[in-house]
Amino acid sequence: MRRKRSGLLSNIIFYVISVALAVMVVIPFYWMIITSLKSKGALMALPIQWIPRHPTLQSYRKVFSLFPFGKAILNSLFVSITFTVITVLSSSMAAFAIAKIRFKGAGVFFRMYLMSMMIPTQITLIPLFIIMSRLNLTNTYTSVISPSIFSAFSIFLLVQNLRSLPDDFMEAARIDGASLWTTFFRVIMPMEKPVLATLVITTFMGAWNDYLWPLVMLSDKNKMTLTLALNTLNGQYGTEYNVLMAGCLISMIPIIVVYIIAQTQMKQGITAGGVKG
Repeated sequence: MRRKRSGLLSNIIFYVISVALAVMVVIPFYWMIITSLKSKGALMALPIQWIPRHPTLQSYRKVFSLFPFGKAILNSLFVSITFTVITVLSSSMAAFAIAKIRFKGAGVFFRMYLMSMMIPTQITLIPLFIIMSRLNLTNTYTSVISPSIFSAFSIFLLVQNLRSLPDDFMEAARIDGASLWTTFFRVIMPMEKPVLATLVITTFMGAWNDYLWPLVMLSDKNKMTLTLALNTLNGQYGTEYNVLMAGCLISMIPIIVVYIIAQTQMKQGITAGGVKG
């Protein structure tokens, strides 16, 4: 009886703490929504209006009138999708070579990849800028997307999972006459869907939210990504919090949609990526 009571009490405490943490996480998001629906005069009204008395979509209309926000969204979608596709393809090919082909020096290459993860991204900004400048690629999408060719974290994630797959699948494909490319695309890649889904979401989120590298590379207003557009709004309209919140909420929609679509595969991929080879 005492065990049941103690177990019930611990469950109650657990759920109370979980609900409290969930509320703490949701409140800022809810505040963004209600702020974006308020008029400018209602922003500083006291007491605080937790439910807007006169909700309006004026701030959303103003976002698109003040700045080419639609163009910025399309720019971010193009950069993020292209960045994600290149990262997933190049990383999966490199991970496949390291984990399954086992060429001479594969272990050395893999350790070098891991060592590169210790280098802060900010340190590489100046060398990358010099390279892009000498190649005349500044103020182009190519300069923003080109770092996607190499992703040490993506390679590490995929290698760990590929090492857990038996080599029997490759042997069976080889016996059936499949080439290395066919084995990679038709045998290995389908088996990697959960981890690839995780990689797609994390890479897309990183590219979509990236601010520093596009800021360094892009100067043309028509080529600016959404993060740069939001920074422009923050500078010019820093006191119009309803407009800022509307812009931030719009920028969150693609990430939420991608996560909803691939959340099941992502959960499986996170678990699979933790398997030690």
